[in-house]
Amino acid sequence: MSQHSGAAVIRGRPAASGARRRAATDGRLASLLLFLPPALLLFTVFVVLPIGEAAWYSGFNWNGFGSPTRWIGFDNYRFVFDTRGFGTAFRNNLLIIAVSLVIQLPLALTLGLMLADKFRGSVALRMLFFLPYVLAEVATGLIFSFIYDGNYGLLASIYRAFGAEAPHLLASTQTSMLAILVVVVWKYFGFHMMLFIAALQGMDRNLVEAARIDGASRWQVLRHVVIPLLYPTIRLSVFFAVVGSLQLFDLVMPLTRGGPADSSNTMVTFLYNHGVSRMRVGYGSAIGVILFVICVTFAITYKRWFMRDE
Repeated sequence: MSQHSGAAVIRGRPAASGARRRAATDGRLASLLLFLPPALLLFTVFVVLPIGEAAWYSGFNWNGFGSPTRWIGFDNYRFVFDTRGFGTAFRNNLLIIAVSLVIQLPLALTLGLMLADKFRGSVALRMLFFLPYVLAEVATGLIFSFIYDGNYGLLASIYRAFGAEAPHLLASTQTSMLAILVVVVWKYFGFHMMLFIAALQGMDRNLVEAARIDGASRWQVLRHVVIPLLYPTIRLSVFFAVVGSLQLFDLVMPLTRGGPADSSNTMVTFLYNHGVSRMRVGYGSAIGVILFVICVTFAITYKRWFMRDE
């Protein structure tokens, strides 16, 4: 009797397990049916349709009034690539990416390693370095436009204190982009620093302690234990830095508006200055499509090759 009862219980286990799996599957399906349609609707309305509309308008010579009727095909794209200012804007975006990867991220990682451990004043220092990121981009641009002012700004006061004439950094084609790069590093390194601090505080400290017990030096622990454990966060930080650099707009406009002589334009400010402001909607739409293709291509390629396991 007990043997038959045990066999019945054993035979009943797969059935019960299968029932639980079906219930879990039904629950996931119900969640998808409940939450996916609104998300897809919002994504379609606010992302897919505007992108499709921009692609359609890019085929017209249109000023934004009335309905577009003058179809010119791919001429707007040819005009964009033939424009010298767009090439300058594209190179500026590449320069911002390079500075972000070579200066901004190493600075953020260094400060993150220094401030991850708890000590007196560590929280205050973290907040101090993170505050520039909290400040709005437009406000940051306005503040630095005053700092860089060669007549009345903070930089002018410092130069006059040493008996020298202050340069007009934002008014020179040679220095305007350099001035913007300084602001970009100052503005965004705190965000990446906090990413690294969060990753360091969530790290398994037993691995670090084991390496130290085995006789590894501080540099060896950093190089062979800490940095490898930070690779997922570093890859994510690089992704944010590149995409953010490609979309940089509201920090540049209060500083230089892309000038002088288009020397500090990014692709987005070039789109605004030569498309929206001049009512060249078709031309501006072509620039927007080009920027979209660049961003999507980078995102897909980066995800496939560097974040495939995350």
